[in-house]
Amino acid sequence: MLYSNSIDRAKRVAELAAKPIATCLKRGIEKEGLRLEASGLLSQKPHPRDLGSTLTNSFITTDYSEALLEFITPVHDTPQSVLNSLDEIHRFSYEHLGDELLWTASMPCILPGDANIPIARYGKSNIGKLKEVYREGLGHRYGRLMQTIAGIHYNFSVDHTFWQAFMQEEGYHGDQQAFISDKYLGLVRNFRRYSWLLIYLFGASPAVCKSFLGDRPHHLETIVEGTLGVPFGTSLRMGNLGYQSSTQESLAICYNDLNRYCQNLQDAIRQSVPEYEAIGTQSNGEFKQLNTSILQIENEYYSTVRPKRTTKSGETPSAALMRGGIEYIEVRCIDINPYLPLGIDNEQIHFIDLFLLYCLLNDSPQCDAKEYGCFSQNRSIVVNEGRKPGIKLVDSLRDYKEISLHDWAMEMIHEIADIADQLGLNNDIYRRSIAAQKSKAVDPECTPSARILSDIVKHNSSYFKFAMDLAIAHADDFKSRPLSSERKTFFEEHAKQSLEDQVVLEANQNESFESFWKRYFKENYNLTVE
Repeated sequence: MLYSNSIDRAKRVAELAAKPIATCLKRGIEKEGLRLEASGLLSQKPHPRDLGSTLTNSFITTDYSEALLEFITPVHDTPQSVLNSLDEIHRFSYEHLGDELLWTASMPCILPGDANIPIARYGKSNIGKLKEVYREGLGHRYGRLMQTIAGIHYNFSVDHTFWQAFMQEEGYHGDQQAFISDKYLGLVRNFRRYSWLLIYLFGASPAVCKSFLGDRPHHLETIVEGTLGVPFGTSLRMGNLGYQSSTQESLAICYNDLNRYCQNLQDAIRQSVPEYEAIGTQSNGEFKQLNTSILQIENEYYSTVRPKRTTKSGETPSAALMRGGIEYIEVRCIDINPYLPLGIDNEQIHFIDLFLLYCLLNDSPQCDAKEYGCFSQNRSIVVNEGRKPGIKLVDSLRDYKEISLHDWAMEMIHEIADIADQLGLNNDIYRRSIAAQKSKAVDPECTPSARILSDIVKHNSSYFKFAMDLAIAHADDFKSRPLSSERKTFFEEHAKQSLEDQVVLEANQNESFESFWKRYFKENYNLTVE
């Protein structure tokens, strides 16, 4: 046992729960994927109309680029059911993509240059225009290339039965939502301490097509002709090439208190910076960004994990959290595994669930700026050198002492296994999942990142050809399994209804975007925009 009585705590929670812990876990997946032309180039076509409205379809939308599809599952009680849902969305989409393909990796395909990466479009409504201008701003701030990087967001929560048992175990008799928010924040702090383990085990973006870098300076090495990477790296997506921002490095976001967390984010939306003032908000009547602040909106803050609550219409994420507390946790550091048709599988989901329970049930001391810096340093080491023999990390909870990644990973996996046993999460699939992660901790060559680099070098291939071959194989798999007529009709009707919902939204609009834009920031952040 490492730092706490987490194993005893897990045992008592399981004993007090009114049903098996496995039935208390809830999860949903948001999975991104670029649309490609048959040639492998980034699609320049608009979002397929048969897939519905990107603004109002709850299953299929786009993320930053018009070519970056995002598939969203409902919340599910079992890992297999959430995968089945994600599989259905893929199969439905392929029925309407024509000769286009879905890219099967986190780092993008061959790109046509920054100016030719299309920004996502959401129609004529004010809320749709707000989403577009936000993405225009991201392009001006970070470049559009970054808007082609894809990942998997994993949404996790535990139900009322679990919380009742946890409260009883802790002897807590106060407000239930306050308890839930406090424990979820503890999970978030521990996740930031230990997320390097997920990046090591599941990182799957150690290489990238040379076209992604262009003439920009970088630290990557040539793996084969046309392919750049880091020999011992795990996840370029989670490093300096991915969703990182030097401007945001000055932000001191507090994860010790929910109100302070929300206030810190809102303050960043109010704080203008010279770098973005130089861009301006408008030019010749066209919007360039939503504001000149550190963050345009809360979603611009790039983090490996977020506390979340479902928002009401017109409500901001921070307002939702302050209204109702934390409802679930969004994990944002999961790469797409190019070998898997869905980018993630049952084994991985089972381990992620266990890891999150480990973070939830372990003691989670409050953090300071020094410790946040330690988290970032560990993540950077694992991103760039995670498989390097003898690599060491710093453990802030052991007086900032160095410890080998191998030893620390094995300690954590063993404790996760012990917690799983106490919670009753020890059937065959859980045991196989834990055994697979132990193998990766013992032998880095078992990790997805090592396997990807090995396959590229062994076949003297390029990153592009490697991922393109897999994309074609996955497309063939999805197309060979058409949906039942019942499920096809379900998705078609949902897509049709989403288009009708967008029409109604746009028809009922009676305010100019400029007026809406000014009112939105004044009412939500007490910010005057010009």
